[in-house]
Amino acid sequence: MAETKAPASALPTEGVYGEKRRTQRVRITMPVIVRGKNGEQPFEEEASTISMNANGCMVLLVMPVKRAQHVSIVNPKTAEELPCSVVYLGKKVDGKTEVGFEFSEPSPLFWRIAFPPEDWDPSERKLPTTHVQRPRR
Repeated sequence: MAETKAPASALPTEGVYGEKRRTQRVRITMPVIVRGKNGEQPFEEEASTISMNANGCMVLLVMPVKRAQHVSIVNPKTAEELPCSVVYLGKKVDGKTEVGFEFSEPSPLFWRIAFPPEDWDPSERKLPTTHVQRPRR
């Protein structure tokens, strides 16, 4: 029987292989550049993240890639480039495929954002409050 993969939005807090996620995933869109080779032909594609964590990210990619393929991810704001590999291939969305990348080593500073602690529950976050100005007496 063929195995089906859940879309990124439906992925549980455990990873593709059933192990507990090592770091908290953050759903945020950030520009990235994916560089690699398709056979002997080099490619470079501008893309955006769907989600990210200290160990990698999920991206929608036009260029076909294979599991375990080695590529690099570039943060265009800092020009930092990290080696990574394809660990997940998901569903196609508008001609692009959900691709999960894992960095060769954890790199939480690559994204230049603060990640929430491991025990963070998004449902418990504080919502913005509106400040109501009271009339002066």
